[in-house]
Amino acid sequence: MKSTKLILIALFVAIPLLSYGAEKARTVDELAKMYDVSSCKKCHKEIFEEWEKSIHARSLIGTGRTMATIRTAIQDGMMKEWTKSGIKEVKDIKVEHMLHCLKCHLPQLKDATDDVAQQIAKAVIDSDEATLAKVNINCIVCHNRKALVHKLVDGEPEKNVIYGNKEGPHGDKMFTLLKKSPIMKESILCGQCHGLGPNFDLANPTQCATLYGSYLHNYVPAAGLQLETCQDCHMHKYKTGHSMPSYRDPQIARHAVDVEVQAKGYQVLYKAGEHIPVAAVQVKMTSNAGHRIPDG
Repeated sequence: MKSTKLILIALFVAIPLLSYGAEKARTVDELAKMYDVSSCKKCHKEIFEEWEKSIHARSLIGTGRTMATIRTAIQDGMMKEWTKSGIKEVKDIKVEHMLHCLKCHLPQLKDATDDVAQQIAKAVIDSDEATLAKVNINCIVCHNRKALVHKLVDGEPEKNVIYGNKEGPHGDKMFTLLKKSPIMKESILCGQCHGLGPNFDLANPTQCATLYGSYLHNYVPAAGLQLETCQDCHMHKYKTGHSMPSYRDPQIARHAVDVEVQAKGYQVLYKAGEHIPVAAVQVKMTSNAGHRIPDG
């Protein structure tokens, strides 16, 4: 009898622990609240303002191209070409389907129900930027969810921990501790989303970003002791911080590519009584980037 009582007590205690953490967001607003980073601004005002201007802060919208591409994936891919998926309407869409794009553009969708996947899909189709702007790639995504890669060595990210380059207390009600992440200064942190190639773990493998593969296979072998990380170029070298601009930014583009233009000749063509001036121009472009450009 004693052993039976102990087993029952152990089960009773374990049930809440198992359900805790398994609770998922049922609306976009609930997911936004789970990943709310507004408190970060109190201590990290400059960094927060840099991030707010970044593409990461509007990861489901981008310049508009991202939202349009996800819409195409839903309407032309999921609803038409994915004939084995059972998707005919938005109500048929599940989290696993939206991870086709959102594995990178909103990895925290894994903490949500299918209802949220459908709400986001509808917002994308309707160009509802107000809804899409509520969730994004933010401080918690990079400094918690994605901060540990080798989980059999470093474990899973702890719920109350913000990962960076230091250890100690962290003055936040939700994230009370600060711990070192082994990858915070390494390109592999960015490579989790800015990819190696097709995601073969998905039911319908695809991936638009392969920068990290290009970085590993081309740049790293050639760079030698001059090796730089994603963070070096996109955050530190040009003092762009957490805005982390890409090739769309004029400053980054100017440093990424050298262009040499040379006129090789000039002639006039005669066609149907018209004089058409033609210039032969040779353009030489040298990439200084650590990966292929553009990407996506």
